Amino acid sequence: MEEDGTLIRLFPVPFRLITGDQQFSKWQWITAKIEKSRDDHRPESHKLKVGSIRLGNIVSPDRNWKNRRHYLEKLRVFDSPDDLELARQNDGTSIGLVRVQKIQDLTLTEHKHKDWTDEERSKLESSQLSLLDDDIEEVKILEKIPVDFHYHYECSFTTGSASFKHKIVDWEIGALYRKLIKFHGLDDWKRPFKQKLLEDLPAKDLMFLMGTVHRFPGQWLIISLIYPPKQPQQSLF
Repeated sequence: MEEDGTLIRLFPVPFRLITGDQQFSKWQWITAKIEKSRDDHRPESHKLKVGSIRLGNIVSPDRNWKNRRHYLEKLRVFDSPDDLELARQNDGTSIGLVRVQKIQDLTLTEHKHKDWTDEERSKLESSQLSLLDDDIEEVKILEKIPVDFHYHYECSFTTGSASFKHKIVDWEIGALYRKLIKFHGLDDWKRPFKQKLLEDLPAKDLMFLMGTVHRFPGQWLIISLIYPPKQPQQSLF
């Protein structure tokens, strides 16, 4: 997001290939040269000049996320993906924050092919090379996450509630999968993974940052999970 609360998409950012002094973390401000994407007509989509990145302050979570809530409160929060889709149809909105009432389930769908097929690998190599500066000679191919993650959840609004299912593509979820595979192995990673997504995160004020797929404008994905701690209840007396 920009300082005034405007959501912005900087894509693609070859994060793994950025040098250490330019690798930013989640909730960190950066300054950089950007321009409106010519190939992606979604209003929020911009291209970033990687070499121009300068790191700024990290917004700390502090005890109750006071610092981070200051910026979250600048964002419009949608009651459901249907409301977000209506905004897309009205003004082209393609990224937004959705409030989740209840997590119902989590589906883990394992891929038939655990590694990239030859066709997938060729496309991946081509796309990664197109992101690089000329002085980078070698690229390590991104490890495949051979599982799709889908949240089943409920949203509430003035006229009732409705259930939804969307794919999670949050980078942190892929990192969690790799971490649990490393420590628990292929047979035992699912239990702690489900505990995190079905118990730990829903115990917080879970929200989804959702975005569309460029080639399929009406298809929405969960691109990031935002989970402030629940605010303490205030006494009525």
